[in-house]
Amino acid sequence: MRKSPNLHVQLAPRNAKGLALSNPVMIAAGIAGYGTEYAEIVDIQKLGAIVCKGTTLRPRKGNTQPRLVETVGGLLNSVGLENIGVDALIEEKAPVWARWRVPVIVNIAGETAEEYVAVSRKLEGVPGVSGIELNISCPNISAGGMEFGVAPKLAAQVTSAVKAATSLPVIVKLSPNVTDIREIALAVEEAGADAICLINTLKGMAIDINKRKPCLGNTVGGVSGPVIKPVALHMVFAAARTVRIPLIGCGGIACAEDALEFIMAGATAIQIGTACLTSPDICLTILEGIEHFMRDKGVENLTDLIGVAQHSAR
Repeated sequence: MRKSPNLHVQLAPRNAKGLALSNPVMIAAGIAGYGTEYAEIVDIQKLGAIVCKGTTLRPRKGNTQPRLVETVGGLLNSVGLENIGVDALIEEKAPVWARWRVPVIVNIAGETAEEYVAVSRKLEGVPGVSGIELNISCPNISAGGMEFGVAPKLAAQVTSAVKAATSLPVIVKLSPNVTDIREIALAVEEAGADAICLINTLKGMAIDINKRKPCLGNTVGGVSGPVIKPVALHMVFAAARTVRIPLIGCGGIACAEDALEFIMAGATAIQIGTACLTSPDICLTILEGIEHFMRDKGVENLTDLIGVAQHSAR
């Protein structure tokens, strides 16, 4: 009987604490709330990691309704970082996470670099928090967010400031709404990022032709789902040729084949978002599919697949 393949990955090899995952399948921020809700319907302990919804220094009410609009091959969302704030997260959610085996990474956002730093400092040493995902790519807020992620200098500055404020592994989530993703990726790597997540949503909108106005209450939202997969895959592939730190592929992943494409392009792990809204257990299905592929092809270690498509590409 063939032994089970080794799916373990390390997302923060140059961080003293590290961020070891039992497998590469993660839940993307904003999809499963704080994970506690998702735990009621899925065995989350089988996942590699959970990224909780975007968290800010103070509670946010989010954007005006409606916030979600279906589009061809995907979804438009404009939630606007509605959340309970970091203090409530530490008091109410972290104690639950501390009892879990699956690591929880807190996605953080702010309107200024100082807010990112303040949230990071509050999370330092909190049991149940295994890492930080620095959201410098949210297109749904009027200040901060994506402003930091589209300029290499600003992206580096906020990354460096957060790294100086915490010993936790820091993943930087980048925006696809840029001219050259490699330039931003290199900037945050040089600023000390432990890993990079690619990509956040593309900026987009929809118009209700009967009401003659934008469908979203905030007018503009983020496009996610299968429609953005080729864009996300290309950006992971390009970044993998530029930086040495681990990459996390995110954007339109809906099956094991999608996940394997990202891994072969250079991603150490993958995040699943929109697909969970239609198939809540899709993460476990994708995990089983990756394992089946490895067994079928005789691949013993997932790390042997990371970036293999780079070798045959020009």
